[in-house]
Amino acid sequence: MAASNQTTKTISIDQYGITNAEVHYQISAKQLHEISIQKGQATQSNTGALAVNTGEFTGRSPLDRFIVKDAVTQDKVWWGDINIPFESSKFDTLYDKVTAYLSNKEVYVRDSYACADPKYRLNIRVINEYPWSNMFAYNMFLRPTADQLDGFDPEWLIVNAPGFMADATIDGTRQHNFAILNFEKKIALIGGTGYTGEIKKGIFSALNFILPIYKNTLPMHCSANVGADGQTAIFFGLSGTGKTTLSADPQRKLIGDDEHGWTAENTVFNFEGGCYAKVINLSQENEPDIFNAIKPGAILENVIMDAQGAVDYTNISITQNTRVSYPINHIDNIQEPSLGKNPKNIFFLTADAFGVLPPISKLSPGQAAYHFISGYTAKVAGTEAGVTEPQPSFSACFGAPFMPLHPTKYAEMLSQKMTESGVNVWLVNTGWTGGPYGVGTRMKLKYTRAMITAAMDGSLEAANKNNYHIHSVFGLNQPRFCPNVPTQVLSPRGTWNNDKGYYETAHKLAASFKANFKQFEEFASQEILDGAPPKG
Repeated sequence: MAASNQTTKTISIDQYGITNAEVHYQISAKQLHEISIQKGQATQSNTGALAVNTGEFTGRSPLDRFIVKDAVTQDKVWWGDINIPFESSKFDTLYDKVTAYLSNKEVYVRDSYACADPKYRLNIRVINEYPWSNMFAYNMFLRPTADQLDGFDPEWLIVNAPGFMADATIDGTRQHNFAILNFEKKIALIGGTGYTGEIKKGIFSALNFILPIYKNTLPMHCSANVGADGQTAIFFGLSGTGKTTLSADPQRKLIGDDEHGWTAENTVFNFEGGCYAKVINLSQENEPDIFNAIKPGAILENVIMDAQGAVDYTNISITQNTRVSYPINHIDNIQEPSLGKNPKNIFFLTADAFGVLPPISKLSPGQAAYHFISGYTAKVAGTEAGVTEPQPSFSACFGAPFMPLHPTKYAEMLSQKMTESGVNVWLVNTGWTGGPYGVGTRMKLKYTRAMITAAMDGSLEAANKNNYHIHSVFGLNQPRFCPNVPTQVLSPRGTWNNDKGYYETAHKLAASFKANFKQFEEFASQEILDGAPPKG
């Protein structure tokens, strides 16, 4: 395991209101692994990875995510059921309760930073109640060198206390768990939940506010990689669409798998120092990079193992959201440092469970902005209680829960950067073909990879000579030919063998797009409005 930031230094955290604590500062991932097992908080898989159960919460809790409404945020944040306001005075009282709870305890403190581009670096201090939470912070944030730690000045503070339970009747929360951002005090306060994703998403959400307003930089919920030609590709997509899988391409160097910034200098940089991948149905054959990254230093979450420590990746008895975190250097083919230039292709990934979107289509600038704001994927039957058939799911900018500003702000920045850089934008359906979920089958990964490769190397354009078929319902530019992909796969209607059923389902989905977009219409330009499906 890397231990570039291991130190024997001790620090006081009394200034944060946490007193008489036994502070474990900047200890190695290996030590944290061992302490977690010694305390009975974790076990070890047969590959040497740490395995933890995050408890009651196995995913984020969007209704329990708040932003303090104050002089910094009140006129800038897009308030609503995504960005829920929290009173400053309530925050101060709750913060004092959490720090009192952590006082007189063992705590784990780590200094790290976000943003691989030094111009945008954000120094972070994380205070964790649990050792494995601190190991997660080691994995996911960028790890300072010994020289960088000398005189380290944290700008943001994360206080993470999974064992602290709020009293909703007093503390202003919805229930006992909470994740609160305070931009004036630069604090992320997390309690009542052991789900580690709240730690990284808190800083991601903070950067989604800071970078557009103060740094003229577009923050993106995306993965990115770079080819031998130096050209960068960006992959947007919600959970389960293949963002991590498709960016881990053996022919290209990985910049990062989840969170990036796109600067005015046309550089793309990773926010993070690690990867946080879903492992449901993981196999070495389909996702070798992720599979092989699960070794000492990795943390598996909420998986089921046998007595020998072998993981059953098909077992979802705890949650479908089984995960692994690991330092990015667990992937062999990475870009160092995690920076890329010259973005030339952007891919919007959607797992269309209705099976009606083309497997790949080229978007006009207006369509790109429209689909970016829409952020479509679909829920499949059985993933949530009461979901008995596919349901459309929209998340603005492919990351609404983490976007404090109005979605059109991010869309306008994306459109401007697309124009300036001459980037191509593609909509890729990694979901179903030959019918909806339950009838059709999931698009083969080898075909999706072949289509993305063809888009990047120009052979997709060459095969179609810019003469794309215009989809009659969605208005998308749909290729008829693609190297290494059977022609029949490229036509979603043709794979159904049921024209009536296909068009009924396609019109239904197009109508869902339009209904969802009504909330953005008054803020959108005519070009963006023209990017909507012409039918539906």
